[in-house]
Amino acid sequence: MLKKLVGIGLGLSLVATSLLAVELEKKELTIGFIALTDCAPIVIAEEKGFFDKYGLDVHVVKEGGGWPGIQQKVISGQYDFSHALAGMPIAATLGINGNANLQAVLSLDFNGNAITFGNDIIEKMKDYGMDETKRPLGSESLKRYIDAKHKAEGNKYQPLSFGMVHPVSTHNYELRYWMATSGIQPDRDTTIKPFPPPTMPSNLIAGNIEGYCVGEPWNERIVLKGKGSALVTNYDIWNNNPEKVLQARADFIEKNPETTKAVMKAILEAQMWLDASWENRDEAAKILSKRNYVNAPVKVLKKSMSGTFQYLKGKKSEANPMFNVFANYYAAYPYYSHGMWFITQMYRWGQIDKAVDMKEVIESVYRPDLFAQVAKEVGYSLPPSAWKKDGVDKYNMFMDSKVWDPNKAVEYIFDNKANNSKVSKEALLKVNTWTVKTEQPNYVCPYGPAGCADPKYVTK
Repeated sequence: MLKKLVGIGLGLSLVATSLLAVELEKKELTIGFIALTDCAPIVIAEEKGFFDKYGLDVHVVKEGGGWPGIQQKVISGQYDFSHALAGMPIAATLGINGNANLQAVLSLDFNGNAITFGNDIIEKMKDYGMDETKRPLGSESLKRYIDAKHKAEGNKYQPLSFGMVHPVSTHNYELRYWMATSGIQPDRDTTIKPFPPPTMPSNLIAGNIEGYCVGEPWNERIVLKGKGSALVTNYDIWNNNPEKVLQARADFIEKNPETTKAVMKAILEAQMWLDASWENRDEAAKILSKRNYVNAPVKVLKKSMSGTFQYLKGKKSEANPMFNVFANYYAAYPYYSHGMWFITQMYRWGQIDKAVDMKEVIESVYRPDLFAQVAKEVGYSLPPSAWKKDGVDKYNMFMDSKVWDPNKAVEYIFDNKANNSKVSKEALLKVNTWTVKTEQPNYVCPYGPAGCADPKYVTK
């Protein structure tokens, strides 16, 4: 028996040694995050020992200065890596949100946001025909209310005010996308302002905004307080859309390749743990509720993390198993095509004032090449290509049935009811003459039932 125990101990020792066989360039790291449920992969990597497993000593820091604070500290080197909006490293590399070549080494999740409105404007939208139980719910009733408001106020029209978390956030683009599907002109009919995510509920309650788009738990916070309802999720707007990424400076990654891979492995394992079972999600909600993490009640965090979502105040939660997806359906993979979608939105809403080669830009920011190396070592499966179309399969549809094809990126920018591009279609076509081969991944849930649309897709 003693020999057997010694043998087991020796085996474990050899495994541990093999994990650390590659010398890490930097072992002590600081990773910044914002208090949102989708910081879970970073938090779980710390709390469940995945960082330790790969020889890392990580200080996980909650950023109090919102997304601008995160970005500033990554660029300055105060944070080695950070939780980031999917568009942030792209914008910084383009010089419109900081000025540094930042890179996205992996995607942290799909979905996770909602658009929440206060009770007053919801009642007005009901007067103009809104059925708040419809899924997905369009913005037509808001459009009719805005039109009536224009007619009543004329030249003294006061735009409606809404909140989002950052100018290059998915939240900004999702809110605008949802509005524009019915012909609302976001920059004429509304004022859209950035607020740190945890402050959204207080700003709505104070009457500073009519509604907002934010990640969890800051939608359910309002719903459970009875101060408003979440009318639409970003899964409703674009099924399985990219949300957050893990970002770092490009020069840090180049200087510290083994450290970067170790961080990626730890977080990937955390993502797979999060989707392995709904019990793990319950445990994650308890961990995230701690003051040094999201600091929200467990019952609020579980509303979305447990495969449900309560859209409406005073009503029961509705099934929404894909509200948070961390590993299943290639949610961790940094698709070039996903990144390029954000560039199209930056053009659409007038955030870029020069024509750039969008393929060249995204290939300098997103790192599916590095991800592929790491994924093999932790058993994470890869899709057939870094380029795919969205809007063509059951699990990547847009609410307006549009198709996002990266080979038609320029046309996509201008094929909308609302567009504020500062660069002409002709100028963009002149510098975007490339083509890419797209391949569609199959819908798969190889890591467990959590975040999976249907149990029949779960593979063992």
